[in-house]
Amino acid sequence: MEKYKIAIIGCGFAAGGAGSVNEIHMPSLSKMEDVELAAFCDLIEEKAVEASRDYGAKDAKVYTDYKKLLNDDSIDIVHVCTPNRTHAELTIHALEAGKHVLCEKPMAIKSADAVKMVEASKRTGKKLSIGFQYRLRQDTFYLHKICRRGDLGEIYFAKAHALRRRAVPTWGVFLNEEEQGGGPLIDIGAHALDMTLWTMDNYRPKSVMGSTFHKLSQQTETANFFGDWDPKDFTVEDSAFAFIKMENGATIFLEASWALNILDAAETKMTLCGTKAGADMKDGVRINEADLDQLVITQALKSGGVDVFDNPPAEVPGAVYARMWIDCIRNDTEPVVPGEQALVVTQILEAVYESAKTGKAVYF
Repeated sequence: MEKYKIAIIGCGFAAGGAGSVNEIHMPSLSKMEDVELAAFCDLIEEKAVEASRDYGAKDAKVYTDYKKLLNDDSIDIVHVCTPNRTHAELTIHALEAGKHVLCEKPMAIKSADAVKMVEASKRTGKKLSIGFQYRLRQDTFYLHKICRRGDLGEIYFAKAHALRRRAVPTWGVFLNEEEQGGGPLIDIGAHALDMTLWTMDNYRPKSVMGSTFHKLSQQTETANFFGDWDPKDFTVEDSAFAFIKMENGATIFLEASWALNILDAAETKMTLCGTKAGADMKDGVRINEADLDQLVITQALKSGGVDVFDNPPAEVPGAVYARMWIDCIRNDTEPVVPGEQALVVTQILEAVYESAKTGKAVYF
């Protein structure tokens, strides 16, 4: 079987570097027999060298200039794992260099750039997918299947939850608006929104009304899970909320925070309300419905934990995603996260930030 040669651009936390829980990229790919990690690129050469040592093939190459990497015709696939600001530029260049691309989420900061990424994929005939691996988490995938079967009926109201009480990522460029484009909304909120749109199978937004807050970010006593932050460096929002109206009348409430005075955190989870039944992700998946004139709650799927920091051992969505990504290239099928769907996530997130800035609703 032909071995695909893969290059990693950006060898830090997002790619599965030291301390990362992200299994999509280096940790999973290095275990596959039908691929090899053949090249690593990072502006900090030591990071690329370390990644090559830990995950690379015997003769893997190291770069600090991604353009030189893309000139290597032996590379089949590129994974873009850099700060959000650079996603579009690197992805488009890689596609035009004849490489299939898996880009970390969010797709881009601006929807116009995300459109260009989709257009480049179509123009070059190369596959493009975005790293929304939580679609393949056990609870999300189960809900998606029963919704496709029609168990919930028409889903007309949903909540996309991405709430942390005090878990602000204080490393890298997470707090830098210039590099990232936003805070919890574009980080974990993007995952929750993608899961919800995918499960509802609804990608036609009509309007968005949003608010963002910089409240707790300016405090010095943080009690933060990842250690104290410096308020002067915290240039992104600490929480964001949005009311999203779809063309068919369905409504989604999106909530995202890294720091919020709440007791019950709910990260990358959904609540779905349909005409036949409802569902949420409380300790797995719960279905609620009326049956024989009684209100019934069914624990449809038990789980030992579904948060980012507490996934069950048997459930590693990033590893499943990586396998499906390579298989879609080998079998010439559609990626599990097509670029067109990820584009809608970017369009909505951009609209939330615009609405928060102007105080007005954004209409599509």
